Formats: sequence, structure tokens, C-alpha cells
Amino acid sequence: MAKKVDITEKLSFDGNPSLVIKGKELEVHADAATALKVMDTLSDDPGPKQVVAMYKLLFPDESRKAIDKMHLNFQDFKTVVKGAITLITGEDGEEPGEAATHTTT
Repeated sequence: MAKKVDITEKLSFDGNPSLVIKGKELEVHADAATALKVMDTLSDDPGPKQVVAMYKLLFPDESRKAIDKMHLNFQDFKTVVKGAITLITGEDGEEPGEAATHTTT
């Protein structure tokens, strides 16, 4: 018989995270397929087409409708998209783990 390993306990089924803008929670798709598609689209300075493509991947319809009602300028819109990307990839420039402690001499 072939070996079987149950990894269910190692997986997280917490659901999608949310960004909060002006007190409104906006769900962000955090599944691996979405994250990989977004990371594949990323560049140092994405243009409008790339930002819109990532926006459509990252946010479900309800969240997009709420964002559209905010009438954000393009820079703020990009900030929202970048915030969602940081949320799902965890790449915010900070390493997870313990806080650094100062040493004394």
C-alpha cells in the first residue's frame, strides 16, 4: 500500500483577509492561485493596465464596488492595490518573528 500523509492540521483555512479603508472592511482574495497571478504581473512600476488587472484579481465584486464608490485618484488607487498585495504576500519589508532587542555594552 502506498504511503499516505495527512497534512490537514498544517493548513490554514481562515478565509480571506480584509483591508480597512475609512472603517470599511474590504475582502481581498488570498488564495495561492490569485497570489501567483498577481506576483507574475508585478513590476517595479506597474502601468494602468497591470494595476487594473491586479485589482480585478485581488478584490471580489462587493469590495470593488465599495472601492469604486470612493472615487480615488490613481495614486491612492495604486496604494490600495499595493496594500492588498502586501496583505496576501506578506512582503512588507519586515521579517516575521521576534522583535529586535537592543544590546547594551
